[in-house]
Amino acid sequence: MAISAMQAAKTACAASGWTLSNLQLHKILYIAHMVYSGEHGEPLINDERFQAWAYGPVLPSVYNHASGYGSSNIQNIFNHVPDVAPWTDEYKTIVQAVNELGPLDPFRLVDITHEPISAWAHAYAPGMRHVVIDQEAILNEYRARFSEA
Repeated sequence: MAISAMQAAKTACAASGWTLSNLQLHKILYIAHMVYSGEHGEPLINDERFQAWAYGPVLPSVYNHASGYGSSNIQNIFNHVPDVAPWTDEYKTIVQAVNELGPLDPFRLVDITHEPISAWAHAYAPGMRHVVIDQEAILNEYRARFSEA
């Protein structure tokens, strides 16, 4: 069972204690999506695809919803969004990503998502807008990062 982009965002922000910026949120959601996809064979987020923006992977609807916070911590602007059940793999994957990646400097997260093996690096083209990051490329990134070679 996959979840919506807004459900993933709400879960991540709540798990952080509402301490994530928009930049941090998107990088953490992308990495959680990559890990979940690689481990479960299906996308974590099912209603929107990540796009390759200058600072890394972004879910446009989430970015637009939270953009008023700029680089500040996103507050609970997801009241209308259904919760993700805490016993689900989706919830556990997001919370683990927040716990492991949330303490990192936001630009360290950008560095991670910009590595040459990343799906973002294969999709991003300077000056191009709305370039979708292919789900198969995300799975290839998972395999490149986590395969036991």
